[in-house]
Amino acid sequence: MSLDITPVIKGEVVRFKNPSKRFYEAIGGEDGMKKLMYNFYDKIYESDIAHFFPQDEDEFEKVKIKNSKFFIQICGGPKVYQNDAKGLELNEYMIRLHDDFSINEKARVEWLGTMREALDEIKDVDEDIKKEFWNYLDQFSKLTVNSFSDGSEYYASYTQALEDKED
Repeated sequence: MSLDITPVIKGEVVRFKNPSKRFYEAIGGEDGMKKLMYNFYDKIYESDIAHFFPQDEDEFEKVKIKNSKFFIQICGGPKVYQNDAKGLELNEYMIRLHDDFSINEKARVEWLGTMREALDEIKDVDEDIKKEFWNYLDQFSKLTVNSFSDGSEYYASYTQALEDKED
């Protein structure tokens, strides 16, 4: 399966569609999502972007728990992330959360590449369902990049995120 990483263009309007509940259900609901996210974050801990994450094991565990909750909810599961989002729409909150880090295209590609590895290890989910989840990650992650190779910074506004709603 081809899970391509498309480039970021500073200031572009990014279209994305939240993952459908099909992915959440296909990987086994909350338990399956936690398994995927824990596997992914274990790989992140060994990646070139590990420095973005707490090095203390207990603190890193909190990141795994919190981010698992985000993906459970964004993929149509129960609303387990509402309180963490501090009243903001989930995607908007996630964009603003990343403002605290200097994220460049290389870091984004590393993050996506690591997620691609974790997704490749899931063998019993239809490739089209994985691709739909991937498309969300590829597009949405563009909104977290805020440092560019020309030395400039740019913080995407949520208004640049054109979320395509389910029909």
